[in-house]
Amino acid sequence: MTAASAGPRAATTTASVPARVLARGPHTRTVLAPVVFGLVVVGLWQLLVVALGIEPFLIPAPSAIAQQLLANAGSVLAGSLRTGTNALVGLLVGTVVGVLAAVAANAWPVLDRLGAPLVAALSVMPIVALAPVLYTMYGADVETARQLVAALAVLIPVYLNTLRGLRQVRPVHRDLMRAHAATTRQQQLVVTLPTAAPYLFTGLRIASSLAVISALVGEYFGGPVGGLGKSITSAASSSDYALAWAYVLGAIVLGLVFYCTALAVEAWSTRHRPS
Repeated sequence: MTAASAGPRAATTTASVPARVLARGPHTRTVLAPVVFGLVVVGLWQLLVVALGIEPFLIPAPSAIAQQLLANAGSVLAGSLRTGTNALVGLLVGTVVGVLAAVAANAWPVLDRLGAPLVAALSVMPIVALAPVLYTMYGADVETARQLVAALAVLIPVYLNTLRGLRQVRPVHRDLMRAHAATTRQQQLVVTLPTAAPYLFTGLRIASSLAVISALVGEYFGGPVGGLGKSITSAASSSDYALAWAYVLGAIVLGLVFYCTALAVEAWSTRHRPS
């Protein structure tokens, strides 16, 4: 092969990182489409509020929200850290308990049958009813109630998805491992856990958003001042609606951070698996 014929192929295979990132393809369209759509929605929102003279208590203009967000960036960041910490603690606790409970229910089916009514009760328990009770139990001056609310919201989707994943292993695969004299631990590591991993991460993606929502809702019913939920209610009660929406925007960004982090953990954990 001559150098002239090898040149174009070498240039193609050794494209620089920026060239690969900026190249047009499905990933670029996936990112570009929602960004363009979001900008169009915000532009129409601003236009309609100004043209129709909509009052701020109905919906403020995006420009007013952005102004309040910049003016109170420190307060929004502090509230996001407070709410994010509670959501993170709840997410970690709920995930660990949910995975352990799913493993136990899969190993001993009697536990699954005994725990089914409890799981059903927890899945339909409203946060608005649970938060005041927990504040009464643990006190309104600590974050324990908010963290428990987030953990209980996370527990159910993680438990159900993990348990379903653990039960997806085909009997022929277990028989094959036994035929090769694999131990129970080896069967779990080689067959059971890799099969259940996609289901676990599906539950984790759902739970990441639920943790933030539950921590926010828990802040409406008391507890220490400083979270995003408490800041939203304070701003709304003071008729500062643009500031309230700025805190709402902070909550949206916080939820996106949790969700994207869950996606990143899933991508990193499954990076060696074939697509």
